[in-house]
Amino acid sequence: MGLLDGLLGHGSDAAPEAVAQELDGMLVPGEMVQVAFRVIRDLMVFTDRRMILVDKQGVTGRKVSYLTVPYRAITSFSIENAGNFDLDSELTIWVSGRPDPISRTLKRGADIRGIQRAIAASLR
Repeated sequence: MGLLDGLLGHGSDAAPEAVAQELDGMLVPGEMVQVAFRVIRDLMVFTDRRMILVDKQGVTGRKVSYLTVPYRAITSFSIENAGNFDLDSELTIWVSGRPDPISRTLKRGADIRGIQRAIAASLR
């Protein structure tokens, strides 16, 4: 991820194996990371069972907040890919029981089709 993308808050693809290792102890046996994005220190992870948002807080990042959203709670989602002159893609997910959607900006070239596959496969 480039410095400019980090400063703008654009998420970039993260290696699923590295993210699975980072989430060791949180994932249930057999749960596989399918797609993951990193925005500076934070993570947005799509497994074969749920979406996990990791928010590292404070200067040191030792305080960490985890939000787990089971796919069955996702009521709808929207993905806007980067156009010719856009630098980023946008992801918006509406979750049952939350008044505001979860929105993230992803850098151009992020695996947005992987997000669609992860969510759509879990909703069947």
